[in-house]
Amino acid sequence: MTTVTTYRSPLLDRLPGAVPADGVDAGVAAHYGDLFREQRALAAGQGFVDLSHRGVVTVSGPERLSWLHLLLTQHVSALPAQQATEALILSPHGHIEHALYLVDDGATTWMHVEPGTAGELVAYLQKMKFFAQVEIADATDAYAVVFAPAGSTPPPAAAVRQLPYGYDLFLPREEFADALAVADSGPTAGIWAYEALRVEAHRPRLGFETDHRTIPHELGWLESAVHLNKGCYRGQETVARVHNLGRPPRRLVFLHLDGSEESLPAHGDPIRLAADGPDGRPVGFVTTAVRHHELGPIALGLVKRNTAVDATLLAGTVAASQDVVVEP
Repeated sequence: MTTVTTYRSPLLDRLPGAVPADGVDAGVAAHYGDLFREQRALAAGQGFVDLSHRGVVTVSGPERLSWLHLLLTQHVSALPAQQATEALILSPHGHIEHALYLVDDGATTWMHVEPGTAGELVAYLQKMKFFAQVEIADATDAYAVVFAPAGSTPPPAAAVRQLPYGYDLFLPREEFADALAVADSGPTAGIWAYEALRVEAHRPRLGFETDHRTIPHELGWLESAVHLNKGCYRGQETVARVHNLGRPPRRLVFLHLDGSEESLPAHGDPIRLAADGPDGRPVGFVTTAVRHHELGPIALGLVKRNTAVDATLLAGTVAASQDVVVEP
């Protein structure tokens, strides 16, 4: 369960034009006055995104990687230092509970998670510690996460997750605002620009593309966050069974929305077959809808596996065509 926080990033008061985000992303800027300029800058490898509202958890100790290997969906027992990866923690029935974005610096494993979820994650990890030689800490109050796109020059960081599309930086909180203010990092971008590029890249996000019964197969997380040839972990039976049968109940789709509509569908709005009209039976729901600087209004959604891949859909009341993300 996400914990509501009253966090407010210092960049909201220090950078001109900052407009606060709301919902789970409250505490950082939605944008700094020009959404599309901010998106174009990120796409060109310039700027940075303040993700300091996200939770930070660290695990240290000589057995940290072998111990995490037993709990996570990802193979991390021999994870090389500075190699970024992502992993999930599943329920006993294989439903997604946590999504972790992590890197090991040779002494400590650093991970960031959704805002307000670090405490719950730490509580679970502590419960599973037993006699392992590990130290688990909620480092959210000490470290802030910042994203810098590929091509930018990131400021010094305690740890860096280097990704194909950029960097996740773990910066000491007392330094991160000053470090970014003096860094030659280009225009600042808000969370809306970051989310638009995430949707364009079909990257799922916990709490947006997931609900209480989501399994990894539905979102394409098998490719990036699940290792199919490792030992047991909680929920593995479901992962193996659905993978072998090839029949996840739902699938992620990318939606091109009708650009003539002024408003975007909201998270949770029903997706219906356009042929059935606005009163038809829902076949899924909208997960994230954004405005993209090149593609216009776009969205991700979850639909029933047997929904025809060439069907025209209604996302809320907005007409939408679909691109396949997860094969039925």
